[in-house]
Amino acid sequence: MDIIKGACMAIADSVPGVSGGTIAFLLGFYDKFISSVDDILTGSMEKRKAAFPFLFKLALGWVAAFLICAVILANLFDTYIYEISSLFIGLTVCAIPIVAMEEKKALKSHYLHSIFTVLGIAVVPLIMYFNPVSHESSVDLAQISPGLGLFLFISAVLAISVMVLPGISGSTMLLILGLYVPLISAVSAVVHLQFQYVPMLIIFGLGMITGLVFIAKLLRHCLEKYRSQTIYLSIGLLIGSLYAIVLGATTLDVPKPAMSIETFSILFFLLGVAILAGLQYMKKRAEKKSA
Repeated sequence: MDIIKGACMAIADSVPGVSGGTIAFLLGFYDKFISSVDDILTGSMEKRKAAFPFLFKLALGWVAAFLICAVILANLFDTYIYEISSLFIGLTVCAIPIVAMEEKKALKSHYLHSIFTVLGIAVVPLIMYFNPVSHESSVDLAQISPGLGLFLFISAVLAISVMVLPGISGSTMLLILGLYVPLISAVSAVVHLQFQYVPMLIIFGLGMITGLVFIAKLLRHCLEKYRSQTIYLSIGLLIGSLYAIVLGATTLDVPKPAMSIETFSILFFLLGVAILAGLQYMKKRAEKKSA
């Protein structure tokens, strides 16, 4: 079950929309996940030994599912960008009320903290506007350069930070930064033994490890001391991510127009809603059985 949970997190993390943290939240093991990551990175030897089996099984499922998703998505994005984006919107729209309902105790009587929701919404368009590569049609990760390497490293830190939040996925952050399609394509190319992308992917991986070291302890502290503010911020990031998903087609190697009413797919939107609703149903059933 832990391997399956990791695979579910990877599927969410591999696509713009909700994060793997959201999936962990919806399936009821989010606090255990954050605590285990913090323990494995900064805890005592005893805590590390206790956390390792759980995280190892999660990681096993995550890596396998992420590689499969990267290969599939790299082949589908150019042709079915609007259908896939509609699916992402369905996942995100469904996640917003679920997160709010699951955390209603933390949010209740703290309505002034909803200012953090406004902040979260504003963050997405601001990052897109000031992003140094967002207006380029393509980023070539086969070309090694110090500037691109630094940008990749910082982007990885940001991506892993939001990836573990119950909100937008790291892929959404990469979409905002104009790096999602290049990175998915690079991972797919390496799986097909095209190793010219390996150096920049290593830099990205180092950024993710660095970000995880800092964000796990920070998140654990925020969820314990400032839970309502953190959840309100996550909801704001989810709402703001819809803007990035709508503009997702403009980040392709051959840019396409942003999503419109005509290109929006209600069928794939409903599929996204159904997927998250199904996960929530599975969680409720598991809770009843364990009660």
